[in-house]
Amino acid sequence: MKSKVYFISVKNSNSLEDINGKLKVLLDKSRVLTFIPKENKVAVKVHFGEEGNTGFVRPAHLRVICDEIASSGGSAFLSDANTLYRGRRLNSEDHLKLAYEHEFTKEITGVDVIIPDDTKKENIITVEIKQKLIKSAKLVRIFIDTDALVAVSHFKGHILTGFGGALKNIGMGCATREGKLAQHCNVAPVVHSDRCIGCGECEIICPASAVILINKKSEVASSKCIGCASCLAVCPTMAMFIDFNAGEKVQYKMAEYALAVLKDKKNKAGFINFAVRINKECDCWDADNPRIAPDIGILASNDPVSIDKASFDLVNKACGKNIFKAAHPEQDGMKQLKYAQEIGLGNLDYELIEL
Repeated sequence: MKSKVYFISVKNSNSLEDINGKLKVLLDKSRVLTFIPKENKVAVKVHFGEEGNTGFVRPAHLRVICDEIASSGGSAFLSDANTLYRGRRLNSEDHLKLAYEHEFTKEITGVDVIIPDDTKKENIITVEIKQKLIKSAKLVRIFIDTDALVAVSHFKGHILTGFGGALKNIGMGCATREGKLAQHCNVAPVVHSDRCIGCGECEIICPASAVILINKKSEVASSKCIGCASCLAVCPTMAMFIDFNAGEKVQYKMAEYALAVLKDKKNKAGFINFAVRINKECDCWDADNPRIAPDIGILASNDPVSIDKASFDLVNKACGKNIFKAAHPEQDGMKQLKYAQEIGLGNLDYELIEL
């Protein structure tokens, strides 16, 4: 049976108010949030954006979504987990400050922001899933303990997974640092020694002390590498590179982590994808990166696989080609979707209902 995915176009919408009006119509018509019973605590999983990046979903849009949850009697809060890599989202205190700077305040969104400190044992949980690559997933407890989950995702490209949508927002985004490391650990940079000029920038920026200079050449200790790709970003000669074939395992692990998050959330989860400001790379980048597609619209569903597949199809249709493959030739983003269906996360077949 096909899953339902609701879609409303925003390609001719320029104002925030206009888009919010369409978002309200989408939520009213799709009824994807009506599963939330009264007095349920609802975690709204969102990416607050890295410093210097403006591609994230606008806080004013979150107000519409959280108001809709409140109208059902639910009590929403916004949340995300901390990152592996160096930046403003590395720890809860700085992450929260950045969220406020990006206007994810109670005044604008109507709800609190909670970013648990996953260095504290009481904020983490292990979920047994016994899948091919991940046997037990390390997750931020708040996403498991809450009554319901709503993932609000910015649909865009990604260097390791081809694209990022609901599955990435949940699978990668709800994991602890240890969980993120488990998903990335097959991705360690390799050094072209003939290109390396020994500047040491990679050693300075590495948050895991995995890069050292030996005889004025960089070397990577793969056992320490967390796969953040910071060294690639600062290398002036492109001496650092990643074996992008490892992206396949990252996609599979990410799907398995999404399964862990949603294991006890059957009929208790909703997904909203914003296919707007579609950038080449993730919102984790500390600067805006190139747009690769026009604004498409907003999608809503209770199936994470279907909503990502529909988003993928709509963007590529508008571009006349697989724009994500064009942006990242080494990756095939369909692998995450096919595997997610295989392990029971949702359906590739969907019915698109345009509003």
